[in-house]
Amino acid sequence: MRSDPQLRVSLVHEWLINWGGSESVLLALCRMFPQAPIFTAYNAPDERTQAAFSGKDIRSSALGVLPLAGRTYRLSLPLMPWAFRRMDLGPVDLVVSSSHAFAKAVSVPQGALHLCYCHTPPRYLWDLYQEYNRGIAGRLRGPVLRRLRKVDSAAARGVHAFVANSHFVAERIRMTYGREARVVYPPVDVDLFQPRLRERTHFLAGGRMVRYKRLDVAIGAANKAGAPLVVFGDGPDRARLEALAGPTVRFVGRVSGEELQELIGASWALLFPGIEDFGILPVEVQAAGRPVIAFRQGGACETVVHNETGVLYEDPSEEGLAREIRSFEPSAFDPPRCRANAMRFAPAMFESGIRDSLEAAFAAHVKR
Repeated sequence: MRSDPQLRVSLVHEWLINWGGSESVLLALCRMFPQAPIFTAYNAPDERTQAAFSGKDIRSSALGVLPLAGRTYRLSLPLMPWAFRRMDLGPVDLVVSSSHAFAKAVSVPQGALHLCYCHTPPRYLWDLYQEYNRGIAGRLRGPVLRRLRKVDSAAARGVHAFVANSHFVAERIRMTYGREARVVYPPVDVDLFQPRLRERTHFLAGGRMVRYKRLDVAIGAANKAGAPLVVFGDGPDRARLEALAGPTVRFVGRVSGEELQELIGASWALLFPGIEDFGILPVEVQAAGRPVIAFRQGGACETVVHNETGVLYEDPSEEGLAREIRSFEPSAFDPPRCRANAMRFAPAMFESGIRDSLEAAFAAHVKR
């Protein structure tokens, strides 16, 4: 990558509201380019996000002045392409967008390079398009979604180089936009998760409680197998999930990093039935020396080594996971091997991958 300290860089991110994997990526980019301003649609951060980006030059869009912006930001998705296109990035040589929706729609000055770190093409516009068009509500939002598909495709054409967070997403970028993408796995703070191995008492599942995480499958499987399961986290699906829980399932709510490490250390394995674009939690669990039982689809296929750091299973049903729980042998998985696998996703690997991607992108950009 260009080593010129005068390189003018701008970072573009969908919104700063809740902490998640995309915010970890943005923070790593901030460390690489500490002087770069952050352009975002909304800046209404929760406590963790605010602390992480304290002191940064954050510039929000015109949408950020709307009342209750931090609570209603998803309702304004149709306006986000417009908001990003109106942003004035000023004189700039490099724009790096961190995008799972419309950050990549930002208007880039002529001559500047636009590299998009794509967490996923918007699922509601592509993978789940038919599902979002069902019923009365689907018919009402159908025209909007069709318009946004055209906008999203046009935004992708304005990107000079794509980087994907997994091979799973790189394939979806190719299928959706007809573009190739380098793969750079997102940074995982593996040093934060150290092995604290103790007597094992339960399986573990959790995270943000939303339907696509498929935590109901983990709970149903534990019910069928009669296995102790601890579920951590919170979210809009929590009440439904608690209603499904049998006597061996215990909910502990949101936990601190310290508490999560204790739960991992006392677990036989993480149950991970969802299909994630990457999935940071399985890497964190392996960094702490414990294996993962994951459905064989999505990012878990790239982060879990079958029969070495966990099990990748084929049957997506509750019974399919219950069979894996019944036959699971924790002693077959070596904690140091689990941790060694997790080290592939350390922040230094992310930074190296981004620099290599930028080097290649600049070389191609000069030839245009």
